[in-house]
Amino acid sequence: MIKKLDAIYWNQRYLDKNIPWDVGYITDPLKNYFDSLSEKNFKILIPGCGSGYEARYLHQQGFTQVYVCDWSQAALDKLKGQTEGFPTEHMICGDFFKIEDSFDLVVEQTFFCALLPSLRKNYVQKMHNLLNFNGKLVGLLFNTQFPNNPPYGGNEEEYRKLFEPFFVINSMSSCEDSIQPRLGSELFVEMTRKKQ
Repeated sequence: MIKKLDAIYWNQRYLDKNIPWDVGYITDPLKNYFDSLSEKNFKILIPGCGSGYEARYLHQQGFTQVYVCDWSQAALDKLKGQTEGFPTEHMICGDFFKIEDSFDLVVEQTFFCALLPSLRKNYVQKMHNLLNFNGKLVGLLFNTQFPNNPPYGGNEEEYRKLFEPFFVINSMSSCEDSIQPRLGSELFVEMTRKKQ
């Protein structure tokens, strides 16, 4: 039986502290990517942000247009409580698929894998719609399968078929600086929105 992965489900996970994917800090692949960015005024979205370590790091590094989205108000409250000065108006508690805005960069970190696989085409289309021309989708995708879901796994071949109609895939390769439990099972991706 497929779980109902709705706002109630995800918020309860955070209230119960049943969040095994939460490692407690920003991981090296995204930290290293963010450190390579010189433009601090990029408008950035982090969907399914959870505890928001990536958003917190960007905010602390002086990025001024960081937006987060999560179904869990408890997760957003945690981010707000631990990140001094993070704008409340940049926090979206709701459905990612209903966001009406545009961004220069969208960060993927354990959001794609939390969606039912039947929503993956919708995810790709929505990412394309949210990004400005030449905007980028950057982050991590699992390159493995899981016996119990979520997370839902996948592989490079599947992802390339899914994303190539809408994105130029600049990089999709095995991630060498994953955290130890995920080493060998993550792909680092950087994709540029195609003009359509």
